[in-house]
Amino acid sequence: MNLPSFEFELKKRLDFPYSWGRRQTDEWDRKTKFIYQTNDFQSLESQCKDFDEGLRNYAFNRWLNFWSAKAVESIFVSSSLVKKEENQFSKTVDFYISGIPFDHKSSVFPRQFGKIFDYAVDHKKELIEWLYNNQSQQGRKHYANRLFIIFFDEKNGEHWKLKTELSLIKEKITEYLSNFSTDNLVSLNLESHEILSDLIWIKA
Repeated sequence: MNLPSFEFELKKRLDFPYSWGRRQTDEWDRKTKFIYQTNDFQSLESQCKDFDEGLRNYAFNRWLNFWSAKAVESIFVSSSLVKKEENQFSKTVDFYISGIPFDHKSSVFPRQFGKIFDYAVDHKKELIEWLYNNQSQQGRKHYANRLFIIFFDEKNGEHWKLKTELSLIKEKITEYLSNFSTDNLVSLNLESHEILSDLIWIKA
């Protein structure tokens, strides 16, 4: 993946208001599943031209989330420390870091967590446990190892826009991997599952 050109493509989403309008549902996911085969914004707009505003916004947001996440995976697997999961349909493993399997999840800093950013940084395990307990109830819900990418825009609170900042994301992931140690992973026991997890902050 050519990150600079793809970053340019993702940033085209920034010209439109950001609104979900509803929680993620299987029904609307089916109606917008074409986003998985659509990697440029012009084609996305064309396929959404007959949608009402709510469904169009939903498609735009899913497109950004999916392709930003694919870019994140591409950044990870470009490291010699990381091996890509061969089964592209796996719902619980995206890649292996030093042989440890991880699914990766990109999320904006959740205001529902009820604590300020500085508290979250100092209480990483508490935030990670909250993220597992409040994960989507749709297809990717699981209690396997997960590495969270958390976006936080301190100045404007528009955390979602940082998903387009692929150069910044690459810088933070590279820094994380250069200091990776199993000793720094968070260990959890949830729903009778032994979990290893961690998070990377993308902050602006």
